[in-house]
Amino acid sequence: MKKCRITVMKTTRYDDLIEKFENPIEHACDMYVGQTFIANGWHKPDGMCGSAWESMSQFVMALAHGGRNFYDGWMKNERSAMISCNDGFRPVSFLIEALDDDAD
Repeated sequence: MKKCRITVMKTTRYDDLIEKFENPIEHACDMYVGQTFIANGWHKPDGMCGSAWESMSQFVMALAHGGRNFYDGWMKNERSAMISCNDGFRPVSFLIEALDDDAD
C-alpha cells in the first residue's frame, strides 16, 4: 500500500447561493490553495475536512492499493484523480496523487 498526496488546487465560493439558501454559519471551510496532506494508505490525514474526505476516500483507497487509469484515461497522470468536495456553496478541488513511498 502506498501513501497519497492530496493538494488543494482550487477553492470556490458561490455567494449568491449562500445568500439565497444557506443559514448563517460562522465557520465553514478553512482549506486554501496549495495546502497539502499526505494520506498514509487510505487513512484520513490530520486536518482534512471530514466531508471532503468522504468525497475522495474511495479514490485515495484505490490509488493507495495500486489503482490507476480511472474512467479509461480521464487523467493525464493515470496514478491521480481530481476530486471536489460535496459542499455546493464552497466547493474545493483536490488533486490526489499516488506516491512511490510505502504507507506505514
